[in-house]
Amino acid sequence: MSTESKVLFEFKKSIAKLRDYSGRGTELISLYITPGYPLSDIAGKLRDEYSQASNIKSKSTQKNVQAALEKLLAFLKTFKKVPDNGIAIFSGNISQYEGQVDVQLFFIEPPAPLGTQFYRCESKFVLEPLEDMLEHTGTYGLVVIDGKDATIAVLKGKLVKVLRHLHSTAQQKVHKGGQSAARYQRIHEETTEKYYQRVGEAMDAFMEIKNLHGVIVGGPGPVKEDFVKAKFYNYQLKIIGVVDTGYSEEHGLKELLEKAEDVLKEQEGVKEKKLVSEFISIIAKEGLAVYGLEETQKALDAKRASKLLVTEGMEIYDCVYKCPTCGKEVAKSLEEKSESEPCECGSHRKIGLCHLRIVDLVELAESQGIPVEYISKETDEGRQFHASFKGVGAFLRY
Repeated sequence: MSTESKVLFEFKKSIAKLRDYSGRGTELISLYITPGYPLSDIAGKLRDEYSQASNIKSKSTQKNVQAALEKLLAFLKTFKKVPDNGIAIFSGNISQYEGQVDVQLFFIEPPAPLGTQFYRCESKFVLEPLEDMLEHTGTYGLVVIDGKDATIAVLKGKLVKVLRHLHSTAQQKVHKGGQSAARYQRIHEETTEKYYQRVGEAMDAFMEIKNLHGVIVGGPGPVKEDFVKAKFYNYQLKIIGVVDTGYSEEHGLKELLEKAEDVLKEQEGVKEKKLVSEFISIIAKEGLAVYGLEETQKALDAKRASKLLVTEGMEIYDCVYKCPTCGKEVAKSLEEKSESEPCECGSHRKIGLCHLRIVDLVELAESQGIPVEYISKETDEGRQFHASFKGVGAFLRY
């Protein structure tokens, strides 16, 4: 689970699992801790919450909330410091049966640093900060530039980190006659070129970032277009968008982030459409591609696959059902599990051991160095891939 795609897969799966839980009252606790925050302060606040919980009118809710807080406090003792990206911890009674108590604790270390910290006790786990990360979990370079100033920053998930501020020493154009005007124009062009070079050199910091998906450039006026055309930055950096902003510096960066949402969605949508269209075209020609769980598994086992495609959030389980009456066992692959199914003897087989099959496919692909692409269900192409090709497929080498 060390690669970016596997981490993202597990992250999405964990969120989907937590989304299904609900409490019988406001007794499900969500705790978000940002990077670097003192754990002793968090523990102190949880102890205060434990004391205040004694005021809850419902005795069963009071007991469950305090039990969840005890689990949280015990869990925090296993850490010396907050993980690098922060941590989201969830605890509460997830039993759906009256009179039964099943207090569980879950935690998620997000793929990007948490930018929000809070404690909530509600009837559902609070997942919005993690779900926001799912929109854009990649890393992008940001550049806001005008004739005077430039800001270089990195967007990772929802968190922005400013790397550099630069100020231009370029002289503004001065309208004078004869040779004086030409001289000022030449000086202006030379100092502007040096300014662009400095900005380009500052962008070299992007080259050190693993899994950088591209760079977005913004700013007021024509300077941003002139800078991109001049190409004083490393040729390996891919400019995926150029947008207008009314400001530069910090205000311009905030504006760029708002407009970057559209650029990133469009970028991801175009990439997905192209990928799925290529897959459908190859399948139609009976070319080098396969689909469906079993055929894809065979291609990976034979090391014939060159790229794995998986629908986001799709879960295929290998489950074993056993009949308590006749003892017959049946193995099945399912997208949705059921607790029992009819048996030929007239009784019902009960569900036993289940294993998430998609995890095996992803792990096998990663072990062979095969890239994994996750296809959404939000586009026409993504929905077609899930419906027509069972949500799993692979491009083949031969």
